[in-house]
Amino acid sequence: MRRTLIAGNWKMNGSFSANQTLLTGIIAGLPVGDAVETLVCAPAPYLAQCADVLEKSSVAWGAQDVSDHAKGAFTGEVSAAMLADCRCKYVIVGHSERRAYHAESNELVAQKAVLALSENIMPVVCVGETLEQRESGATNEVVAAQLQAVIDVLTDEQLARIVVAYEPVWAIGTGKTATPQMAQDVHAFLRSQLAIKSVAAANVVRILYGGSMKPENAKELLAMEDIDGGLIGGAALSSVDFLAIISAC
Repeated sequence: MRRTLIAGNWKMNGSFSANQTLLTGIIAGLPVGDAVETLVCAPAPYLAQCADVLEKSSVAWGAQDVSDHAKGAFTGEVSAAMLADCRCKYVIVGHSERRAYHAESNELVAQKAVLALSENIMPVVCVGETLEQRESGATNEVVAAQLQAVIDVLTDEQLARIVVAYEPVWAIGTGKTATPQMAQDVHAFLRSQLAIKSVAAANVVRILYGGSMKPENAKELLAMEDIDGGLIGGAALSSVDFLAIISAC
């Protein structure tokens, strides 16, 4: 059985004082039990703070991006080895904002996933379609191409160590949300794609929903068979909202 994962993506938000309040609030309010794994993905300058605050808790921490280079003259880049030094367990790769604003290709995202895995960091591979692509009936084609680029460069064993996040671009930060059945249909399609490479991997890889999940809709979305958790944006900046989503599991 796949353990539910609720991951908070802070995006470019936070300060040392605000982070301290948020993290301690999450720790204090976590439900008893281990049915849900909790993760926060913070901006790189705050990863050491996350490690200090969370190291004795059950909350994992991760980064929002990683370089596609292992090391060298790449000013401003952060390598997978550096994230490992910060004891990151996860890293987001291929978020729609990186694809849109930094022109990240499917192949670049795949290389980032490979480098993360080489440092025993689980990549959260994001896939998703725009409103125009959905309305033209191209959703499956788009997300399949995004995920296949990653599948093609991984062994079966590596594939079993990734997380996939389906984030319909039209539902991020817009207040719009795919219906539970719409989300389930894409999640099931993605799992079937994984199964072509490895049935074993398809059975264990968690597929998160990343399109404006909030306390009001989390329970319905998480009730779907192939939705294994959420990649949470705005609601992850409030301990009350984030904890409410965790409780919905």
